[in-house]
Amino acid sequence: MKPLSTIRNFCIIAHIDHGKSTLADRFLELTGTVAKRDMQEQLLDQMDIERERGITVKLAPVRMQWQGIELNLIDTPGHVDFSYEVSRSLAAVEGAILVVDATQGIQAQTLANLDLAKQQGLVVIPVINKIDLPNADVDQVADDLARLLHIPDDSILRVSAKTGIGVTAILDRVVRDVPPPTGSAERPLRALIFDSMFDTYQGVVTYVRVVDGQLLPHQHLQLMATASATQALDLGMFTPKRVPTPTLQAGEIGYIVTGLKEVAQARVGDTITGQPPSHEALPGYRELKPMVFAGIFTQAGDEYPKLRDAMGKLKLNDAALSFEPEQSPALGFGFRCGFLGLLHLDIVRERLQREYGMDVLVTVPSVGYRVYQQHQPEPLVVRSPLQLPDPSTIARIEEPVMKLSVVTPTDTIGAVMQATQDRRGTFLDMEYLDPSRAVLHFSIPLASILVDYYDILKSVTSGYASLNYELDGYRPADVVRMDILVAGDMVEPLSTMVYRDWSQRAGRKVVEALKELLPRQMFEVKIQAAIGGKVIASERLPAMRKDVTAKLYGGDVTRKRKLLEKQKKGKARMKAMGKVDIPQSAYLAVLKH
Repeated sequence: MKPLSTIRNFCIIAHIDHGKSTLADRFLELTGTVAKRDMQEQLLDQMDIERERGITVKLAPVRMQWQGIELNLIDTPGHVDFSYEVSRSLAAVEGAILVVDATQGIQAQTLANLDLAKQQGLVVIPVINKIDLPNADVDQVADDLARLLHIPDDSILRVSAKTGIGVTAILDRVVRDVPPPTGSAERPLRALIFDSMFDTYQGVVTYVRVVDGQLLPHQHLQLMATASATQALDLGMFTPKRVPTPTLQAGEIGYIVTGLKEVAQARVGDTITGQPPSHEALPGYRELKPMVFAGIFTQAGDEYPKLRDAMGKLKLNDAALSFEPEQSPALGFGFRCGFLGLLHLDIVRERLQREYGMDVLVTVPSVGYRVYQQHQPEPLVVRSPLQLPDPSTIARIEEPVMKLSVVTPTDTIGAVMQATQDRRGTFLDMEYLDPSRAVLHFSIPLASILVDYYDILKSVTSGYASLNYELDGYRPADVVRMDILVAGDMVEPLSTMVYRDWSQRAGRKVVEALKELLPRQMFEVKIQAAIGGKVIASERLPAMRKDVTAKLYGGDVTRKRKLLEKQKKGKARMKAMGKVDIPQSAYLAVLKH
């Protein structure tokens, strides 16, 4: 048995693009875990999309050796959409390296991830990265970090992950300051799942931290939250490739090949136990609930079976993705999907395009409203306006509200407050990071930050603001379903949920857009926005003009009048009975408004 004193488990946390993955590359090089000829940038980022965007989407563990100590590193995602994965990764380690970019300073997600690390009681090692850049303000960032962590600024490490300056000092500090893991090999097996993925040949592979007991090949396993039973077909460690080992003991990080058929059977945060079983699950597990909903449809109607297969394969690797079939009269067959956030949605859309060659249409994202009906204690979760029950049966509707933190330069505080309050945000409080930057805290409906809030925030702060958000519960909202009628027929895909006091403005915006986008017909077309039976905005698309008298020459004027009367009757009949085919381009343009 390996002594626990020779093991250190730690992770790297930071805001997006502050150099987590580059620092992990230097660790792999310095410890000789990966040969120089096999090195490449962002080695732990496995997906092309991660390399191109410079973001980590899937966390990646790796085992290294340094001065006779086994180091288990987890490179975590930085984006707010994946904060639950980060929290479970932090629960699997004893220490965290907090990386801050010397050119950008402390950002919103730096603070959010630091809070998560403090909640888990981790030892935090502060590191200032990118000190070699000409615009690096190392002293100012060191002052901010020292104030934030209540430590002397000479205890903050200054490094350049790109060139390797100061990186060995981080590894020495990890060995010195991060405590060895606790746990006992004598107790019944308990292992925390901090990630899982699907392998075509082996089924679900879980990434685990063994807390108590030890794991052996072919051992019978039980997953506590999902009650799934299986056995360890194989187990091992990451280097960063998977390497089989004869055992995984308390304190170690590794993988188990379970043979399960769905990632949903081995969720992040679940506890694995063996025989005899432990009856005490590890704390912190919760089921991931989607926050953002959108419809995904194919460009060509006959590609629906291909889309269905692609979504099924994506679901195997992504337990947070949920979907159900949906049919739209305008867009055909597709799926109503649930996502953790907008980045998650964007990544799923791009993976469908790259990995499965699917050119898909994504409708405007919406949120899940809780609808309480009279005489029914349990709320109905409404993800689409068309699911809304009869208004006469509704007691109240509640919407998800987010706690929003915005880090911004002090000279743009007023603009940020105005932009947020224009979107129904409520200012809570403010604190200063340093004389030039502040953190503003707001309470804001999730629906208000979905579409263009981030773009507006970047615009009013010249790109300097950063934000972080987390669910802060639900609150009553006065929202109604707004329908769009074209030539008297309701157009279902254009129905939306709007605030009652903003409904006229929203309706006017849509009908004006449709007037510009719809092709003219031989008859006049009414375009209306309505709530229930009441029209709140209306436009008229004039009829195409055709000179039916052009073929006449000479003769009495009554011939001309007779033809015009005939045309008038025909147009009236067409107006009463005519249908308008709305082109797909018009749907997409309106959905973007």
